Amino acid sequence: MVRLGQNFLADPNLLEAIVREADPDPRDVVLEVGGGEGGLTARLAERAGHVHVVELDERLRAPLEAIAAEHGNVELVFGDAMRLDLRALDPPPSRMVANLPYAIATPLILRTIAELDAIGSWTLMVQREIADRLRAAPGSKTYGSPSVLVQLACSARLLRAVDRAVFVPRPRVDSALLGLERVAPAATPRVARLVRDAFAHRRKSLARSLEHARPGSREVVRAALADLGLPADARAERLAPEQFVALAERIR
Repeated sequence: MVRLGQNFLADPNLLEAIVREADPDPRDVVLEVGGGEGGLTARLAERAGHVHVVELDERLRAPLEAIAAEHGNVELVFGDAMRLDLRALDPPPSRMVANLPYAIATPLILRTIAELDAIGSWTLMVQREIADRLRAAPGSKTYGSPSVLVQLACSARLLRAVDRAVFVPRPRVDSALLGLERVAPAATPRVARLVRDAFAHRRKSLARSLEHARPGSREVVRAALADLGLPADARAERLAPEQFVALAERIR
């Protein structure tokens, strides 16, 4: 059955493949959000030094506690991952490996990139649409603020497409295993705000979109875009991630 929007991975071969892709070792502290019935948790516990499991559904406490009792390196946290203070996890996570609840996948990925700077890699089962969006190139229809914020901090790879049949119950959407590797610190709050404001009205030019959030800024933004060699009426989706950083510097 579906619990709080989760679809559980039913294929042991895929669970093994996820762990192989993540490749944790005894030095690693893994964060798993959406522990479910513990199929992935148990496999991670066999490889990693420590596993933090965050699960919202109290009805899954019994199977997860059984796994924690069997493996002394599993720590359970019951609560909403979007509300918990993930920075309080001790020891701090160095990797994130999870079959993410699709409803929170994008904001949670962005949050862990921004707040958990010790995490160096993410191996995540997500909706295929999310995987494509986070890897999208400038100019594409799926390129948006999440694409920019992820790509400023990480390289993103599609590790494999995943058949709907491996989930119980079978979801209505396609899935994919997404790999992220940190290559830089997260965007600063100032850059992150600029990126979100820039895409808030994506049918408008970037300068006009920013004008809504920053009245009186239109001409300053247009001049800054010209300095970057971009049309003054360029839309946000035309800028590469690093160009948003340069734009933020010019309109401080």
